[in-house]
Amino acid sequence: MLGFFLRLLPFWVREPLLIVIGSVIGLRLLHIAVLEKEWAPAGIGTVFLLLAAVSIHRVVRAVRARRGASAGAAEAGLPGQPQPVAARSAAPPVPPAAPAPPKEIHAGVQVFAAFAVFGVLAASVWLGPRLLPPEGEGDGTPRAAACPSEEDAKGEKTPDAYKKTHVVTGADLCEALNTPDLAGLLGTPEEIATTASGDNGTAALTGGKVARPVAEVRFDTYTVNVSVTYNKLSMDQYVKLMEFGNETDVRKSTVLDRTAVFFSQPTMAIEIDLGGGGTGGPVTDGPLARNLAVALDGKDRGGYCEVTVWSDAGTLPDDNALLDIAETVLPAIPERAA
Repeated sequence: MLGFFLRLLPFWVREPLLIVIGSVIGLRLLHIAVLEKEWAPAGIGTVFLLLAAVSIHRVVRAVRARRGASAGAAEAGLPGQPQPVAARSAAPPVPPAAPAPPKEIHAGVQVFAAFAVFGVLAASVWLGPRLLPPEGEGDGTPRAAACPSEEDAKGEKTPDAYKKTHVVTGADLCEALNTPDLAGLLGTPEEIATTASGDNGTAALTGGKVARPVAEVRFDTYTVNVSVTYNKLSMDQYVKLMEFGNETDVRKSTVLDRTAVFFSQPTMAIEIDLGGGGTGGPVTDGPLARNLAVALDGKDRGGYCEVTVWSDAGTLPDDNALLDIAETVLPAIPERAA
């Protein structure tokens, strides 16, 4: 279809378009080949440049033929040219029929060709960046994991506890947590996120009436988990409950003028024996995790955001890393309504 359309165009419109298209696309593909060090774009770009070169040769040959025809017509003697006076005794020779001068291109066609060339150039500039592969692709560099989109969450039922206006979702938490600066806050700026997730869960033993969204981002060294629990538990009550748990290294603090508390507790580890035919094993204590719980508002009217960091090797970042993460995530969480 494209070839048929090009054949319908006049010569002086079709060939300039082919020159522009072939040159722009060919140079762009060669540029991609140099950046990405791949041979396929270079070969395709060379083909486009060869097509442009063929069109240039056709235009040059047509211009030369046109100039030659004009010169031949002048030498043969066209109407209006001065003729030499012939002798009376000899009949003047009959000049051969001069070829008709080539038709000039209509002004409307020239305007159309000019607009067409301008349109092709504008389209090439607009589409040029889109011909490049996305950043990080094609050069072997892994890309950071992205949070699930709304399309991925379609079909999943959202609990009724999330119908309140001040409640955030797991996707919101994931977007607030999974920032390019997160690895730097953990002290490992060279690492990139391997997985990122968000979940619209509910607090245990509440019958699905208390929202507890969770987001988690994993790196090679550390894993960061952020959750928000929309219950009526104040931070003072939360600290008192720690007396009955296995929390250690409890330390009160303040984050963005809100009451906060640091504490450590072990993660859970499940051992699975695949050799004896069993499906699972006992639940034991895993590596130690460092936690920071922050009240959802300055008046501590109930509910808290909890930041948890751990590693498989058992190493933990400095507490300042948890403070920085909390200060990054908390602005995305609306304060608790009165």
